[in-house]
Amino acid sequence: MAEPIRIIVNDWTSQKILANIAEQIFIRLGFEVELITVTVDEQWFLLKTNNADLQLEVWQGTMEDKFNQLHRVGKIVDLGEYSVKTREDWWYPLYVKDMCPGLPNWRALRTCADIFKRVGSRGKGVYIAGPWEKPDRARIKALGLNFIVKQVDEGKEIWQELKYAIEKRHAILVFNWTPNWVGAVYPGEFVEFPQYAKECEEDSSWGVNSELVFDCGNPRSGWLKKVSSRRFAEMFPCLSGGVKRFDLTNEEIETLSAQVDVHGRTVKQAALDWIKTNKLLWEEIFSTCEPQLN
Repeated sequence: MAEPIRIIVNDWTSQKILANIAEQIFIRLGFEVELITVTVDEQWFLLKTNNADLQLEVWQGTMEDKFNQLHRVGKIVDLGEYSVKTREDWWYPLYVKDMCPGLPNWRALRTCADIFKRVGSRGKGVYIAGPWEKPDRARIKALGLNFIVKQVDEGKEIWQELKYAIEKRHAILVFNWTPNWVGAVYPGEFVEFPQYAKECEEDSSWGVNSELVFDCGNPRSGWLKKVSSRRFAEMFPCLSGGVKRFDLTNEEIETLSAQVDVHGRTVKQAALDWIKTNKLLWEEIFSTCEPQLN
């Protein structure tokens, strides 16, 4: 009996939903499927050794280096990009703009850090960061911002902090990304830091601070890819072609995520709803794909 198609599940909502959508499509086509939950770091070894087959949400901002490394040597297969522009950076609810004139320009944070201070922050503004590694402390130092970083252990803690602040109309700065459910629910903006360039990370003489690196923001318009193992591309060329054609927009991914993070649906329910609503679409994309009998 052939091994199942192993679809990677990561630890954020939109990726989980997309993995479940693929699972449900493939099952309806007659394929054996297995969902495997792994971290972003773990997934690359599994993909390159053909022990996992499909990752449907690869972000440029956090995964580009590893993707390029493995794709360059032919260890993984690029199945194309979504019609999506990604971004990951400091973000605030729109009402904060009235409390800090000059936003979204980052220089405004130099004059209104006080509105973001908290008990125990030693008079400094507080930025709420996720559990993922970002050069926020280096950026704060390089740009001369009077801020400290509060790094939470899980992504959901960001949304707890955000929800409380919005209910109380408090000033707050958090790590956010798009596409994400927040954009479908809360009006807000990213802070516009100096434009990102690779030199910002490597050359201290580059940028607004001639002595320190990381005096810039994160990339503003990144890609979102689908990737597979070589095994998947070789054994299931029809499915690979279908995944290449499978596409979503920022708004569609944000709306999917909001079904879970805002409206209380389960990941499986959100995926099944999409499967039902978009039956004609996915059937047309994958209509010729059938399991091969061994």
